[in-house]
Formats: sequence, C-alpha cells, structure tokens
Amino acid sequence: MAARKILILGASYGSLLGMKLALAGHRVKLTCLPAEAELINAKGAIVRIPVKGRENPVEVNSQRLPGRLDAGEPAGIDPAGYNLVALAMQEPQFRAPGVRELLDAVAKSGVPCMSIMNMPPVPYLRRIPGIDADKCVHCYTDASVWDSFEPRLVTLCSPDPQAFRPPDEGVNVLQVRLPTNFKAARFESDDHTALLRELAAGIDAARFEEDGESIELPVKLKVHDSVFVPLAKWAMLLAGNYRCVQAETVRPIKEAVHGDLAASRAVYDWVVKLCLALGAREEDLVPFDKYANAALSLGNPSSAARALAGGAQHIERVDRLVQAVAAQKGMHNAVVDETVALVDGWLVRNRRKG
Repeated sequence: MAARKILILGASYGSLLGMKLALAGHRVKLTCLPAEAELINAKGAIVRIPVKGRENPVEVNSQRLPGRLDAGEPAGIDPAGYNLVALAMQEPQFRAPGVRELLDAVAKSGVPCMSIMNMPPVPYLRRIPGIDADKCVHCYTDASVWDSFEPRLVTLCSPDPQAFRPPDEGVNVLQVRLPTNFKAARFESDDHTALLRELAAGIDAARFEEDGESIELPVKLKVHDSVFVPLAKWAMLLAGNYRCVQAETVRPIKEAVHGDLAASRAVYDWVVKLCLALGAREEDLVPFDKYANAALSLGNPSSAARALAGGAQHIERVDRLVQAVAAQKGMHNAVVDETVALVDGWLVRNRRKG
C-alpha cells in the first residue's frame, strides 16, 4: 500500500488518529500551537493506549513508527498537497486566526475532509436527509467558517475513543481511557470512500513492535455506508457528557449515566428515536446497555463539562444542535431542554467573568 499524506487539524485528540496512521506507514502532519509543535517534533507524539490482557497501557512514540508524524503551525500549510484532511479540534477553535484561513484553504483545495469532532460540520448536516442545516447555524460558535465547503467533500467520523492529556505531563502526551473505534460515514464519491477504506485496512493490519513482540493495538477506523452511523454519538453525549453539567458543579460521566439509570435511558432512547425519525436504522445506532457499560469506566467529567468548569466562554453545543434538529421534527424533551439551559447558564457566567 502506498504511503498517503494526511493533514490533521488539531494535535491533542488528533494525535491518536495520527499515531494509528503513522503506524500503518503514512505521512501525517499535525497542526497545533508553536509550543506543542516544538515538543512533538523534538520528542514525538506519545500515546498511551490500554491493550487487552496487559496490566499497563502500551506507550507508543511516533518517532518509532514506520510512517512519519510531525507538527507545525497552520500558517504556510498548503492542504492541496495532501490526500485527506482530518478535523480534530473543538468546533469553537476553527474560528481562531490562522486556523480559520487554513480551514478555508482546505475547503477550496478539493481534498476530501473527514471531521472527528463531536459537532458535525455544517456541510455534513446538508448531507443528512430530513435536516434543514440553515435552521441549525445558531448552534455553532461561528458557522460562517464552513461556507466554502461542498457537502460531497465532507464526511463525519464519530470520535468514540475517550482520551485526555494528563495534566502533569507534556502537551505531546495523550492517554487513551476507552479504546473504542472511530466510525466514519462514507463520502458521496466512491473514490474518496475507497481512500477511507484503504486507510482503514492499513490501520487494521498494522502491528506495533516492542521488545520483539508484535502487538495489535486497539482503536481501528471503520467505514460505513450510512450517513447516520456517526450520529450514534448524539445519544451518548446527551445522556452522559452534557448531563455532567449541574447548576453549580460538574460530575463524572459515570455518575451522570448511572446516578439515575432510568433517566439516562429515557434521554438516550429519545435521541435514538430522533435519529430513527431522520432516517437512521436500528443497526446504525448503539444500544443503551452497551453504552452504559462503557460509561462505567469514565470516572471523570466530560471535556465539555471540564471546559465550562475551567471558565470556557465557548464549547461545542451538540446539546443545542440535537434540540434544534428535534424541533424540526416536532420533538421536545424536558431533560434535554434543562441540559441546554444549564450549559447556557454556565456560558453566560463565564463570559461575564471574562
């Protein structure tokens, strides 16, 4: 398989996908802040990933992989020189100076683009039958950053693996907590979809060599024909991640889900019902019990909740997006409305302090 060139916007969560691609022999460029780029280029991107049957996580340094991974600032990067662009930042970050201009260049380059954000890019919403994307733009920090994109060149990949930067280590270190798979929808084009399937096959076949042992690392890339498969994450986010947000504090995902399992199931099932109303099939989605079992290992608040507690003035608003899409179908849920109001309240307070 020929080595491909992949550009990833975002070096935190993006380093997990980047590591998997470099392990498969590809050339990966991460875009990030200067201090991050300097550390990654000097010491490698380090990903610690749990492997079944092993007591401790396996530590993978990108400098030891068959492919190549390096990092740089957004300025000066020409996306036209890449085979695929992956979007691995939080949605509000795409309006930042430098990032915004690179994103626009990506849109105009004609290179296929795969988002691994929780928040689907506006052009991806336009690929989903039953959603009026124009009625959802208020859910975005700045929806105008997506104006140059053609929907046919954009796909969405559900970022199901859970990972975080250990607070007491360098910004080149990523710790994977829940090593589930990336689940991508196909592109409209057969050729672009074939590229995704080629990358997925390479990731599946790759092995990490350590002390003479060949190790199969978890977190694969799975490509699906249905545009609804990545939306399976919506039910998880609304039942768990955003319900970490309380009036005055935040709580772990495990507590948000299992503190009142019946309430969590009710919210989850309501979001599933919404996805089915849009045209999804049952097999596109994840059963609640499987999600609830995975949530048992999530002992920290979600990234959205942590950001609010840290004073963030903007976060990804999948809670508000689901509420808006549901309204288009005449559907409402009191718990979802309460969650949206709680997040709104935190953002108002944070902006006043800021």
